[in-house]
Parts: sequence; C-alpha cells; structure tokens
Amino acid sequence: MKTLISILFAIAAVALYNQEYMLSRFSQLSRHIRPAATTALLNTTRTMSSAAASTTAFHGLPVIPPAEALTTTAPRKIQQSFLAIEQSEGAGARVRRSIGTPKLRNFSPFLMLDHFAIPPGAGFPDHPHRGQETITYLLSGAVDHEDFAGHKGTIEAGDLQFMTAGRGIVHAEMPRQNADGSPNVGMQLWVDLPKALKSCEPRYRDLSAKEIPSATADGGKVTVKVISGQSYGVDSVKELAYTPVWLLDFTVQPGGHVKQALPKGWNAFAYTLAGTTIFSSAGVSRPIEQYHNVVFEQGGDSIEAAVEEGADTEARFILVAGLPLDQPVVQYGPFVVTSRDEVMQAMRDYQTHSNGFERAYNWESEIGKSMVH
Repeated sequence: MKTLISILFAIAAVALYNQEYMLSRFSQLSRHIRPAATTALLNTTRTMSSAAASTTAFHGLPVIPPAEALTTTAPRKIQQSFLAIEQSEGAGARVRRSIGTPKLRNFSPFLMLDHFAIPPGAGFPDHPHRGQETITYLLSGAVDHEDFAGHKGTIEAGDLQFMTAGRGIVHAEMPRQNADGSPNVGMQLWVDLPKALKSCEPRYRDLSAKEIPSATADGGKVTVKVISGQSYGVDSVKELAYTPVWLLDFTVQPGGHVKQALPKGWNAFAYTLAGTTIFSSAGVSRPIEQYHNVVFEQGGDSIEAAVEEGADTEARFILVAGLPLDQPVVQYGPFVVTSRDEVMQAMRDYQTHSNGFERAYNWESEIGKSMVH
C-alpha cells in the first residue's frame, strides 16, 4: 500500500496541474444563478444516487438557457487582458497557462487554462482527479487517453475530449509520436463541478471534429466552430459537460466583424490563438495580439470583435463562457473540492483505493508504461 508521503509526492509530480493549495469563496456570484438553473440542479441531484449506481447517465444544467432570449445589444467591456507567458512544464512540455496563475485564479467555474505543446517522449502518465471536469481541444497532432474504467481513445487535430472526474478517476494522457517530430498542441480547460455533482460517476466523451457544427457570418469573413453553445443560429451537440460551458472557435478574415451573444451573468473570456483581434465596447476598441487571455466584465449580453480591413493575416480566438458557481473552491493538485476536510479525504481515498478510487488498486495504463519503465 502506498504511504501518504508517496501519494503526496505523486500528486506533486503531476506536472500539468496547479501545485498550489487555493481557497476562495464566490458568494457574491449567487445572484447570477437564476431560479430556473437552481431548480434544474436540484432535479438533477435527486437522480444522482440511482444514476451513480448504474450506467444510466444523468444530465447537468442546460448549455443553452431555456427561458432566456439571447441578444447583442450591449457588448461587454474588457476587465483585463494579459499575455499567457510560455514556460516549461514537466518533462519537455511547453505551456502557456493563463487561468490558474496570479493574474487570474478561480474564475468560476473555470479553474485552469493551458495552451500546451507536448513533444514526443513527454506526456502525463497515470494520475488521479476528483471533483472537476477537463476539456481538451487538440489543435495539432494526436493524444491517447486511457483510464481505470476501461475507456480508451485517441483525439486528433480538431477533436475534443470531455472528461468528468466526479468522485474519482485515474487516467493517462500521452502524445503520439509524430513522424516529423513536431509537438502535439492543444488547449486544456479545467471546469469546476457543482457541489451536488462532485460525487457523480466519472465519464469520458470524445467529440470528433466531424461532429462539430459550424456557422458563417459577415459574407463569409467569419467562421465559427460551435463546439458548445450557440452561434449565429447554430446549436452545438448537447450533453458534453455537466457544468454549463460555451466553447466557440472563431476565425475572422481581414475586414470581418463578430457579434456574439452570451448568456447573461455568465463569466466569459477569449484566448487569442493567431493574428490581432480588435474587441470593442461602448465606442472603445482594443487590439489584442495572439496568446492573450481577454477577460470580459459580467455586465452586457455579447462580445464584439473584428479584424482590420488591411490586416496581413486572419485572426483566430477561442471564446469561452460558463455559469458561475456559488461555492467554495479548495484545490490541491488534481483534487478540487469545497473544504479542507474533503481534500484530506480525497488523499486518503486515493491512498486506500476507496470511495471512488477502488479501481485504482493494481491498475496501470498501457500507454503510460513508456514513461514509467
């Protein structure tokens, strides 16, 4: 049996994730959770026990608010914008982390955002999670995943993986060896789970690029992959994550203009992948270059973005919005719970292979063995 010291060392060695113990409260966000959303969560909670005991899935909150008109009359102002600085992470990986840094911590429901580049030979072998969801969007290359529940798969360029850790999961994420030696590049977003759903059964949902609908606007100068949410009248695939999150991938040609509605009261940000994007509100325009996280104020119903007519290149940005959760966030490495006691319990459960980690006993992924042995 592993000792507590060995478990703490293993957690510290999981290079992809925040290593700092963080505690903060979001009580001021309670006013943004609408009664309809609260009722939906309570209805969901009532079915959780039976769902956890079987393979029957239960649903999270709706990704498109059912009783709210989406409008584009009041573009949101920029709260802050900052460069995601590239840094070494783990064995040979490079990461631009923006959420989960001193610049932006626990932007509910978002816990961490990494823009990663993982070369062949690097990777993330067997490691645990509890209490959150991860969304991985691969931009180039390929990444294999495998968990102790028997799920296996590979995501390639344009594909996504939605993983719900719930009460506990151990998995591995390993990049494929590209023939030209190029790194595997993508985005990984950590999303908090509502407290009532933190004990749900873990699950995976791979979303292939061909499943993702797209929309065009402004005479073809704007294209958007509607990964989750709604854009220009196009709805995404449903039931991807339990916590409501919109994820839209915009490409804007020179002279193109975006007007994108967002659910009111949700937190929202944009990550700029390429080119220079001009975000505008109340007559004020700000050009933002690539690799910046643009955090929007909660007031307003939309965002406006454009690319100058004479720009040399197109611009690309990922727009993300999520429902704020009125609950404490206590995080230690890959465990995201709501109290210090629950952190200690998570470590004990992982150590003793109990309360969700039973299948971790003597389990070892096949894809992670290349780095372990």
